[in-house]
Amino acid sequence: MPPPLRRSAPAVIVDTNVVVAGLPIVGNPPPTAAILQGMLSGELPFVASASLLAEYREVLSRPPLRKLHGLADESLQALVDRLERHADVIEPGAAAPAPDPGDQMLWELLAARAELVLVTSDKLLLRDRRMRGRIITPQAYLALA
Repeated sequence: MPPPLRRSAPAVIVDTNVVVAGLPIVGNPPPTAAILQGMLSGELPFVASASLLAEYREVLSRPPLRKLHGLADESLQALVDRLERHADVIEPGAAAPAPDPGDQMLWELLAARAELVLVTSDKLLLRDRRMRGRIITPQAYLALA
């Protein structure tokens, strides 16, 4: 069972890869499971944009991933609805180009509030020197929380 999160944990942006890795798929690592559970329970304060929430829904609904997580339509809908209910939905800011154009929405969320950090497993994003200290792994986030 993943360790519980403290309510005082700082608000973060959670990359879609962390949400996916937190699903009950064989071999999912405990840090991502704890983060997803914290998001679903409202214990983990997180921000998202409408675009990021739409990406959560789209990626979780992809047939190959659905085959892995085995969630029925109703369960998947309920999961995404809970994520949307607990998210602090904010407007993205203007940002420099992200290392991967597909992650631009994450850079724009980081630009919206200086105190935000991004929790991700994406190695390309983690290596970006411009965002040093603002991009952390799920393991590093749990060590802070």
